Amino acid sequence: MDKRSHKERYDQGLQTRREVLGAGYVDKSMSAVDDFSREFTDLLNTYCWNDIWNRPGLDRKMRSMLNLAMLSALGKEHELKLHVNGALNNGLSKDQIKEVFLQVAIYCGVPAAVVSFRCAREVFKERGV
Repeated sequence: MDKRSHKERYDQGLQTRREVLGAGYVDKSMSAVDDFSREFTDLLNTYCWNDIWNRPGLDRKMRSMLNLAMLSALGKEHELKLHVNGALNNGLSKDQIKEVFLQVAIYCGVPAAVVSFRCAREVFKERGV
């Protein structure tokens, strides 16, 4: 069992979230937290961004690749764009992202890959990549 306090796990998760998604995005998101979303944000920062993203079994590049594939399969465009940005922050190249989406085309269908490539191009353009 993890002996770190909940606050330590939350803080470490928030730091990871900021490193992956970008401080500006996370700061804006955190400034919008209210009584309605506070518990969900706590769940995200503690369990998702710390307890999963900071596990030693996979590096951040691999976790980003998995997220790109899963979000593509689910058709979650907003989150996909966010995680294309995160994948770049985690060191994935455009070619590696392309390879993930080619795999998506085979296993999840061409329409899912069409959306994924479009989302990636938007992020690449925004970032000047």
